[in-house]
Amino acid sequence: MSSTEQTSAWLVAGDTVLASLEVATDRRSRMQGLLGRDSMNGALLLQPARSVHTIGMRFAIDVAFVSRELDVLDIVTMVPNRVGRPRWHARAVVEAPAGAFARWKVSPGDRLEIR
Repeated sequence: MSSTEQTSAWLVAGDTVLASLEVATDRRSRMQGLLGRDSMNGALLLQPARSVHTIGMRFAIDVAFVSRELDVLDIVTMVPNRVGRPRWHARAVVEAPAGAFARWKVSPGDRLEIR
């Protein structure tokens, strides 16, 4: 593991494993997020978080805003170099490659799990 607090897990919905999941829980790893990457495999959980930006990003991402219980509140696709608006009821965000949540058939109201 690097000097930042980032661990690995699985992102699950129902009985389906959706993707490998990186979990960023400290300030430094949340600030780094996906910056400096050319692409991503799986997903990244930023916790706590209510908003994200894609300034300096090299690719578009899907962002799922989730509650404390990991209920999906909203999903947006963000292109590089944008600032997203906060979702005040969100407690975390899950970032994934653009189009991933549609492919996974995840929508607002669904509950995610971390295993």
